[in-house]
Amino acid sequence: MMRVWQGDITTLDVDAIVNAANSSLLGGGGVDGAIHRAAGPELLAECRTLGGCETGQAKITKGYRLPARFVIHTVGPVWHGGSRGEADLLASCYRNSIQLAAANDCSTIAFPAISTGIYGYPADEAARIAVVTVADTLASHPEIEIVTFCCFSRDSAELHRSAMAVL
Repeated sequence: MMRVWQGDITTLDVDAIVNAANSSLLGGGGVDGAIHRAAGPELLAECRTLGGCETGQAKITKGYRLPARFVIHTVGPVWHGGSRGEADLLASCYRNSIQLAAANDCSTIAFPAISTGIYGYPADEAARIAVVTVADTLASHPEIEIVTFCCFSRDSAELHRSAMAVL
């Protein structure tokens, strides 16, 4: 099941939340900064041991002070107009995060709107890619029971709802 929820991803009581991280995994602004602040310094300490993360890939840590047991860190693409494989890289973020959640016995996962902040990905296209990729990936991962698209803004939530309506 996929659902849309508007609010702060750091408050969700799910098995895993996804962090829209930068390639260093050492914290940043937006969702990344909020997750690091809420999880506490232990998250940064664990992230320092991971050696960063490539765009489109994902790595997992404990959730520490978050309600979520795990944080799955994925690095979305920076928008360069769409001609540099951005759509494939963004889809890969969602696929790899679900696969990592499934491999760690998670049944619930929450995603932010990856790459739509400072990375500049057009929010409508990002929502469509997120919804279509998650729906396709869930077909081979029935152990993931609930995927929440956690949207910080009302506009983002509406874009995700619209994308789900055409499935």
